[in-house]
Amino acid sequence: MSYKHKSQSQLFLFLFLFLFCCSLVFAKVVEVNDEASIMLLIKSHLIDPLDQLKDWKITEEHNSHCNWTGIVCNSIGEIEKLDLSKRNLSGRISDEIQNLRSLTSLNLCCNGFATPLPRSFSNLTKLQTVDLSQNYFVDSFPKGLGMAIGLTLLNASSNNFSGDIPEDLANNTVLETLDLRGNFFVGSIPVSFRSLGKLKFLGLSGNNLTGPIPREIGELSSLESIILGYNEFSGAIPVEFGNLTSLKYLDLAYGNLGGSIPQELWNLKALEAMFLYKNNLEGKIPSEIRKLTSLTQLDLSDNLLSGEIPAEISELKSLQLFNVMSNKLTGSVPSGISKLSQLRVLELWNNSFSGSLPDDLGLNSPLEWVDLSSNSFTGRIPDSICHQGNLTKLILFNNKFSGPIPTGLSTCNSLVRVRMQNNFISGVIPVGFGSLEKLQRLELANNNLTGQIPNDISLSTSLSFIDFSRNQLQSSLPSSILLIPNLQNFLVSGNNLIGKIPNQFQDCPSLSILDLSSNQFTGTVPSSIASCQKLVYLNLKSNQLTGEIPVPIAMMGTLAVLDLSSNSLTGEIPESFGNSPALESLNVSYNRLQGPVPENGMLRTINPSDLVGNNGLCGNVLPPCTGSTSHNSRHKRLHTRHMITGWVIGMSVVLAVLMAAFAGKTLYCKWYTNGGCFEKRFEMGKGEWPWRLMSFQKLNFNSNDILNCVKESNVIGMGATGVVYKAEIARTNTIVAVKKLWSTKNDIELGSSAGDFVGEVNVLGKLRHRNIVRLLGYLHNNTNAMIVYEYMSNGSLGEALHGPGRLLVDWVLRYNIAVGVAQGLSYLHHDCYPPVIHRDVKPNNILLDGNLEARIADFGLARMMVKKNETVSMVAGSYGYIAPEYGYTLKVDEKSDIYSYGVVLMELITGKHPIEPEFGDSVDIVEWVRRKIRDNKPLTEVVDQNVGNCKHVEEEMLLVLRIALICTAKLPKDRPSMRDVISMLEEARPRRKSSGNSNTVPTSNDKDKPVFSTSPVNDLL
Repeated sequence: MSYKHKSQSQLFLFLFLFLFCCSLVFAKVVEVNDEASIMLLIKSHLIDPLDQLKDWKITEEHNSHCNWTGIVCNSIGEIEKLDLSKRNLSGRISDEIQNLRSLTSLNLCCNGFATPLPRSFSNLTKLQTVDLSQNYFVDSFPKGLGMAIGLTLLNASSNNFSGDIPEDLANNTVLETLDLRGNFFVGSIPVSFRSLGKLKFLGLSGNNLTGPIPREIGELSSLESIILGYNEFSGAIPVEFGNLTSLKYLDLAYGNLGGSIPQELWNLKALEAMFLYKNNLEGKIPSEIRKLTSLTQLDLSDNLLSGEIPAEISELKSLQLFNVMSNKLTGSVPSGISKLSQLRVLELWNNSFSGSLPDDLGLNSPLEWVDLSSNSFTGRIPDSICHQGNLTKLILFNNKFSGPIPTGLSTCNSLVRVRMQNNFISGVIPVGFGSLEKLQRLELANNNLTGQIPNDISLSTSLSFIDFSRNQLQSSLPSSILLIPNLQNFLVSGNNLIGKIPNQFQDCPSLSILDLSSNQFTGTVPSSIASCQKLVYLNLKSNQLTGEIPVPIAMMGTLAVLDLSSNSLTGEIPESFGNSPALESLNVSYNRLQGPVPENGMLRTINPSDLVGNNGLCGNVLPPCTGSTSHNSRHKRLHTRHMITGWVIGMSVVLAVLMAAFAGKTLYCKWYTNGGCFEKRFEMGKGEWPWRLMSFQKLNFNSNDILNCVKESNVIGMGATGVVYKAEIARTNTIVAVKKLWSTKNDIELGSSAGDFVGEVNVLGKLRHRNIVRLLGYLHNNTNAMIVYEYMSNGSLGEALHGPGRLLVDWVLRYNIAVGVAQGLSYLHHDCYPPVIHRDVKPNNILLDGNLEARIADFGLARMMVKKNETVSMVAGSYGYIAPEYGYTLKVDEKSDIYSYGVVLMELITGKHPIEPEFGDSVDIVEWVRRKIRDNKPLTEVVDQNVGNCKHVEEEMLLVLRIALICTAKLPKDRPSMRDVISMLEEARPRRKSSGNSNTVPTSNDKDKPVFSTSPVNDLL
């Protein structure tokens, strides 16, 4: 080839390469410009109420989109990182995100997205980190992430993803963090995860996963944290987990796992936390536990473990938490446990331990929480238990402790709760408890204490629960003890207290339960008690009280139970008792009352046994009055009325609500929260709108539509959490229910606690079940909140069952409602992760739709509205529905709901309220039915004859009554799960259709169904 031709060829090649490179650069420029357009398309599908993305605008500046909020570009202007976290965004993520092919980091955390993600992320092959957590993304998880072979972090926790866990995630062989906690994934953990050899964090807790835990997980030698709890696995803990020598954190709690704890786990020397609580694990705690030298937290509670605590536990020098409560453990506490210099939490509740505690317990340990209750411990309470001044909770009830209360406790300024009831403790109550600024609960009942109630108790500003009942105290009451500002419960029954009841009730803002019974109090019943506007229970029986019953007490708006029996009261029964809005039980027996018994309101059906022992009483349910007696008594009543008219007019009787206990969150959280506990968080807006409507679905109304309906004429109910309005929105032909939560300026600071409030409501907004009232959304501003529900046209079960309308005159209707409530509770208990505990199951919280199908409502939303620093020591629930264990423990679980459900079943069967005068003194519906059984009386006596008016219906109702008896067993462990209840109800179903509505009960193969049977009822009494 000639030189000339060669030069021409080189020139042509140069020109070709130049043009090719120019075309690539031009294509890149076009692509970069396209990315700006892509981002604007993505923005068009977002809802941005705070205008966080206001700078997303194309300008003449080169690569201007690289300076937009949340966007980071690489050196040639391609979008490399997209961070939209915590910006109050909602709407949907459009498919255009697939075109950001250079994206290495995507962060959508902590917003309000409630729609599906794009079906596939297969084009985003350069992704290295993806954070989708704390949103409401629904449907299946997007496929294609397995193509991003450089992905090291994937966090999709706390969403609503469902379906199977994608198998293609196993292709991300460099993945170090995989967090899918708190979703609704089903199926098994993919065995293919064995290929994730670099994985350090695996979080799958709080889903609906089943099947055995793959033993192949034990091949992931890099794993440092495994969090798999709150699922429904089968089988045992894989022994291969013993190969995970790098493992520091193991959480398999609430996993439905059985068998014994593999011996191989005790070889994990790097392990710092082991949480295996709430499983069915058996066997002993072996001495090999001493090998876990790095262990700081060990929770084996709520299992079936047996044997003793090995002495080698004392070798775990870093141990901070040791929890083995609710097992079958025996023996004594090893003496070496007191040498653990880091131990803060010691929980041994509900086992069969015995013997005395180490004398130096607490001397070397910064103990914060000690719960040794419900065992058989003996001996003295160690004087050193609060030696280091960190103890907040000391719970020792139901043991055999003796000797005095350590004086060091009364100077332990960190104490919040002291619970020592049901022991053999003697001596006096030491002075000093009233000066403890944090002490909220002081329970010393049923011991051998003597002496007086220390005067300093009345100086407390924090105590909310005081129980000194059933001791041998002999003093008078300190004059101002009932003025403790946060006092809710005060019980001193069964002592030898003397003197007059202090007449200082003018300022008792929180008092709800007052029991001074079985003492030697003299003088009159103070009329100032009526100023306690939240008082629910007042028991003054078996004292030496004289004078007349104060009329103001008969007019109290919240008083449900009043017992004045076995005193020396005179005069007449105030007629206003019959009109009391809340009174359920009145006992004035064995006094010196006279005159006619009023015949109005609840007095028309008062039990005669609540009136006996008053020779001067007559009329109503007692023998008729003579003419002169009746005339004189009537004249005296009229005279008395005129005397008190001025006082009555001057007094405003406030209809207060029964204060339900707000015991912690429904999410199951221990004091360590780094495993499986999720809360939704919002960054609240800073007051651009006075009211904001946050919805859980698409709504055809706005906040103004709701606010226009919140007026007195639309009130349809009032309860413990707020006022309920019927909101008819004419322009969209929509009807909803709106609950405005109780609040005052001093009670609520929603602005400061908005994250907690929103988190609580968002948990409920996730609930989806035909027997759960649907939350549509909520409104809030800085000081108030309203919840928007679907409207139920037939009101509450309480109204339908006990009201004048009599909607439920057919047993099949009542049975269908019982099944519906059971299915709703089963969903809350078994299908929600973590389980949702309702805490206030009763007919007034069960609503009926147009077809009389039951919907569970009112999940205690107002607990976020309680005052700052208010204790949660008041018993949760409503009087008559509260499980008996609430009296001695605040541990709330599913079995508490099941007890309340059993009471509802009894109401459906008997047609009676849980508290009726005919039941007798301090007897509720559960005890009334059980007494019938113990007295060998026919149970047909308890069946509502308006429904069970023929033999085969009676038989069906009695089958359900057996279920109710099992549900209300005294011991929680004897109550069934809601799944078991549904199975039993299926066997007890009626064999015909309802004549009252369109709902039907399955009737196929009725003749082949087994007859419902249980263990003998007497075993449950």
